[in-house]
Amino acid sequence: MTTLRTLSLAVAAAAVSLAAGCKDFLDVNTNPNAPTTVTANLYLPPMIHWLVTSPMYDARFVGRYTQEWTVPVTTSTPSTWDRMGYDPSSDNGGEQWRDVYWTYGQNLVDMMTKAQAEQRWDLLGVGQVLKAWGWQVLTDLHGEIIIKEAFDQTRFSFDYDTQEYAYQVVDSLLGEAIKNLKRTDGAVDQVYLARGDKLYNGDRTKWLKFAYGLRALSRNHFTNKSTYNPAQVVAYVDSSFTSSADDAVFGFTNADPAFADYNFLGQSRGNFQGYRQTQFAVALMDGTDFGVVDPRLTRMLAPSPDGQFRGLDPNNPNGPIPTNSQTYPNDFYGAPGTARPTPGRYLFDDKVKMPVMTYAQLQFVKAEAAYRRGDKSTALAAYKNGISSHIDFVNARLAEVGNAANPPISAAEKNAFLASTAVVPTDPNALTLTQIMSQKYIAQWGWGHNEMWMDMRRYHYTDADPASGKQVFPAFAIPTNLYPDNGGKPAYRIRPRYNSEYVWNKPGLQVIGGLDADYQTKPLWIVQP
Repeated sequence: MTTLRTLSLAVAAAAVSLAAGCKDFLDVNTNPNAPTTVTANLYLPPMIHWLVTSPMYDARFVGRYTQEWTVPVTTSTPSTWDRMGYDPSSDNGGEQWRDVYWTYGQNLVDMMTKAQAEQRWDLLGVGQVLKAWGWQVLTDLHGEIIIKEAFDQTRFSFDYDTQEYAYQVVDSLLGEAIKNLKRTDGAVDQVYLARGDKLYNGDRTKWLKFAYGLRALSRNHFTNKSTYNPAQVVAYVDSSFTSSADDAVFGFTNADPAFADYNFLGQSRGNFQGYRQTQFAVALMDGTDFGVVDPRLTRMLAPSPDGQFRGLDPNNPNGPIPTNSQTYPNDFYGAPGTARPTPGRYLFDDKVKMPVMTYAQLQFVKAEAAYRRGDKSTALAAYKNGISSHIDFVNARLAEVGNAANPPISAAEKNAFLASTAVVPTDPNALTLTQIMSQKYIAQWGWGHNEMWMDMRRYHYTDADPASGKQVFPAFAIPTNLYPDNGGKPAYRIRPRYNSEYVWNKPGLQVIGGLDADYQTKPLWIVQP
């Protein structure tokens, strides 16, 4: 039997022979249609695709922590993620980890290096925004992450950096991005940037607003810290999106026979057929929590076959799954079983544009910050803007889908809802955090999973609103049957990606406690005082 050493020597000898005798042969076989280097702007398209798509992969799991949806089971024990657990020896919940370190990874480093060398400050600024976004989502999902040594090709194991450091890096990157996106000198060129920019078509002014928006989101996570500066957060929002026209929404080409360029939530990919909405999500809109039926209920969520809107309890998600039940919720495509209806519903359609950040989302950030600052009038105005613009957002998505059975919200419906004092008080002093955060949850339902989970953890899931006495997230309940390894505690982080960390980087995990059975319950630095 050939030994590994013998095989290695043979391979080495062959390599030497090729190097000495076949150099010219290899040179003439260089493929001119697959260049070894590309222009800096051509790095962008796959990065922007994953900016939108990567969070949707992980939404299958994060969305169960936030109780946007649940996965029904046929046994008496709910699924791992519905119990705030995880899947051991699996990369479930690790897609954004993979894409930040691999899909972006050295590609993003190279793009930024080229952009700087060529004085393409607009492209460099976009790269810095993407890098900041990557560190932001990773640290918010996983806590400690690898930054300083991330792309050191001389290492085989990597040390983790603190979450505090990650937030510092994010803020620094966004500061530099803002400076670069304001520049008009050098080789700044919208046409050049637009070749790769499928989000804003090379418009650096919209990327500048995006950078301010991301900075507002990041700095608003500090609500449990003494360094929280609500005035700064409000200023960042005011420098960001000015209307829904600035929304960062991405349209899919729908050209690949294997559906890779289709909406991950759409019916062709069928990734959410097994999921159902929860009681918690339905109660926020059906009048249970606020006494008024939200017109978005029938447009965003899925009815049961009998036309009524119901949600499942993650503690007992109607298992075993009934068949042909008129009262069991349909899936998000509007079907009771495995059908893939066309058109779909709301965000669950191939053609719909998926958001990365919206004006409505940022208005709720502003409302919370202004509320905490004591400026209730500004808070109320931003809160009302958030609801109004999200209704417009829903209508824009419904128009893209074109489902006659799910028509847009009428002006009369919208005005009546905004006129309800149970939803929008006339007195600024009557506004509550419960209202602000609940409406933000609705505006992020179906897409803003990372920020939504951060919101819930900032309020430790069940914190009470001092003004209303109700939970900030009314009726949200931590699962009663938590994952056994949790030790009775809720999840505050997702364990790092299994294949890259638990297989290859155990020394780094050991230092931060990542090998502990209950590591997923360790509160993040950002949600602690």
